[in-house]
Order: sequence, then C-alpha cells, then structure tokens
Amino acid sequence: MGLTAAQLKYGLDVLAKGDARIAATIDRIGYPSPRGRDPGYETLLRTIIGQQVSVKAADSIWNRFAGVVGDIHAPAALLALEDTELRSAGLSGQKVNYVRSLAEHVTSGALDLTRLPDDDEEAIAALVAVKGIGRWSAEVYLLFAEGRADIWPAGDLAIQVAAGEIAGLQERPGEKATRDIADAWRPHRGAAAILCWHHYNTDVM
Repeated sequence: MGLTAAQLKYGLDVLAKGDARIAATIDRIGYPSPRGRDPGYETLLRTIIGQQVSVKAADSIWNRFAGVVGDIHAPAALLALEDTELRSAGLSGQKVNYVRSLAEHVTSGALDLTRLPDDDEEAIAALVAVKGIGRWSAEVYLLFAEGRADIWPAGDLAIQVAAGEIAGLQERPGEKATRDIADAWRPHRGAAAILCWHHYNTDVM
C-alpha cells in the first residue's frame, strides 16, 4: 500500500507552502515516486530476513526460506518446522528466533496485522513486541505497508543525512535531532520522509 502519488504530492505541497527548504528541494529534484509494500505477515517476514544483509543476499535467502516453509503465508507452516530446517535456508540462529516470534505473535492473536491500533505510537509498540522488529522496522512497515501519513523513521541513516542537508546543517544530525527537525512537518512527516529518501538517492547517484 503506502502513500499514493496524489497523497505524496498533497503532503509535500502543504509542507512547501510553509517551508522554503522543502519547496527548494522539490524544485531541484522533483516529487518522489510512491513507495509501498503489501500489508501483512509476509512483508514483516521479509523485513526480518533482510536485516543486515545485502538486497541480493536477502532475495536469495528469502527464496530458499520460502521453499523450505512451503505455505509462506501461513505462520503455522513455519512453526511446524524444526530450527535446523529453517537454518538450512540460510537463517542465523538469531533470525530463526525472530521469525518464530513473529509467527507465534500472529498465530496467538497477540499481533493482529489487520487491526493495528490507529494511534501510531501504539501501533509501533505492538510491532516491536515481536523479537527482531525494532522501531525503524515498525515505522517503515507503517509508512510503506499501511500508508500512515505522519510516520518519520528518524533512525534511518539516509533520512538523517537528507534531513540535515535540507535543514542546512553542516553535520549529519543524530536520531533525536532528526526528530526535532521534522516537528514542524507534522502531520505530513511520511511524505517528508519519502522526499528525504529521494533526495539522498538523487545526490549519491
């Protein structure tokens, strides 16, 4: 899901009217393209498996993992397997624990991905209760899979670099300072985050 092109443009146009730095960034690099993922269990599994590995390695592990599990959409199929079977797909022992934690939370109903709390902080808290899902992963899920308009993943390196540059800082701000920068961008911080990724990727390419 994620924010649509129309939602992105609307949010950024609102911000640009009140912040000349946002307006100048859009004038220089244009509007970002929408970024979205399907909501649900499989997307969170992919997030866990992709942590701390390259995109190519994550894709390779995912393909082997899906082959081992079989019904990748069913948490019960994962829970029925032995740890050795999951590790044969290339998962570390730690990630085996993480994917099991997610499957257990979903199977037990402790985490209902179809009915996460409307309050963003409460939704983040529900997601980070799963082993292996930190605040950054939870925020990215809520922004890209649920299209929540005011999510701001301030712990993301690219967000920090781009937000600092947009704000005219000489050095990359830390997470707290990055959150402070975006306070004035509420309730459209999700659009600002996607603009920051666009800015970062445009500048490094």
